[in-house]
Amino acid sequence: MKEWKRFLQEEDGMGVVEVILIVVVLISLVAIFKSQITAVINAALKKITENAKKI
Repeated sequence: MKEWKRFLQEEDGMGVVEVILIVVVLISLVAIFKSQITAVINAALKKITENAKKI
């Protein structure tokens, strides 16, 4: 019975909840700014490709 009470009082699981909340926020931001992120990545890849041809 003592083990069960100690298990219920542990707060180690709070770290998992915090990580899940952070991941949800990041996914939401990516979903909101998807078009802007895609435009930035495409522009960067275009510059990389153009500069690679110069070498």
